[in-house]
Amino acid sequence: MIRICPSILNANFDELPNEIAKVAQVSDLLHLDVMDNKFVPNFTFDFERATEIIEGSQLPVDVHLMIANADTEALPYLDTSAASITVHLEACENPLKLLSEIRARGKRAAIAIKPATAIDEIKELLPALDMILVMTVEPGFGGQKFMDDMMPKVETARRWLDEEGFGATWLQVDGGVNLETISKAKRAGADTFVAGSVVFKSPDPAGVIENLRRLAMAVK
Repeated sequence: MIRICPSILNANFDELPNEIAKVAQVSDLLHLDVMDNKFVPNFTFDFERATEIIEGSQLPVDVHLMIANADTEALPYLDTSAASITVHLEACENPLKLLSEIRARGKRAAIAIKPATAIDEIKELLPALDMILVMTVEPGFGGQKFMDDMMPKVETARRWLDEEGFGATWLQVDGGVNLETISKAKRAGADTFVAGSVVFKSPDPAGVIENLRRLAMAVK
């Protein structure tokens, strides 16, 4: 199954309900990037604004927390109606505990890793994960170039999931996903794709998402 998750990082924040409406009928989840200007050098939404977006979204929300001190700072998001919550391995002191808490609240629990983090660092967490996110850019800003050299990480993660009985765990890529790169990511084993600037900088966001899905599905 292919999942396309448009990221509102490059959407018009002043017109978010309209921006989300443009993609709601053709998307699987809405990807919400929460940045705190500490873990990454950018700020997007505080908890209050993020909650407004989550509760008002026409789509289930995939919350990507790019925030420091995730062990405590992520906890308020467990009280929202988010469908999935992703925390960064690099921001956690006890990722297993936090992932377990996310799951216990009925949400999909996911771990993300930056480009410099080895995929091996998350292997012991596989039983606690509903999704792995391999960043294909440095987190913090939209519109960056897709990092092809992250594909071996995706391949390794896919091998683990298939060989160790975690086939239901999603494998997501985020960063630089567009009409040229989505096939590379799918070929490496990803099944869940975050797409930002290619969607919301297009005059036809829904059409772009449909094309992304078609291209991913064409890879066998």
